[in-house]
Amino acid sequence: MQRWRGYTIIEMMVVMVVLGVLASAAMPLVELSAKRAKERELKQAVWEIRQAIDAYRLAVDAGRIGRGDGASAYPPSLSALSAGVPDMKAGGQAIYLLRRIPRDPFAPKSLPAEASWGLRSYASPPQEPKAGADVFDVYSTSAEVGMNGIPYRLW
Repeated sequence: MQRWRGYTIIEMMVVMVVLGVLASAAMPLVELSAKRAKERELKQAVWEIRQAIDAYRLAVDAGRIGRGDGASAYPPSLSALSAGVPDMKAGGQAIYLLRRIPRDPFAPKSLPAEASWGLRSYASPPQEPKAGADVFDVYSTSAEVGMNGIPYRLW
């Protein structure tokens, strides 16, 4: 009598069902991990841009960056932070406050990094941020809410 070795179709189906249950249990953890990573990236990008804006303001106050009549002490655009501005005390040598403008991780990938942010000018109130002649602050334009319950635009 010859004995066949191998698995029956029932055993294979049971294994497939068990693997499916395990995979479906792991999916929410993967999604949660991806969202957490994007939130960390957003937090870092906002912090980096705000640090550069503050450094620009300090350079204006120190007389290293000139400003026009009636202009605020804040950069005229985000690109000024990475394109460089002339240093008045170093013979016009450029001051670079950012290597590159980080992009909002929740913005559409088709947007360039500078356009991925919402801009608030110094003249606009915090409750209703609007772009203007300068960049006082940046915020995410995403309508999503963070895992902490605060909308990303308020971070």
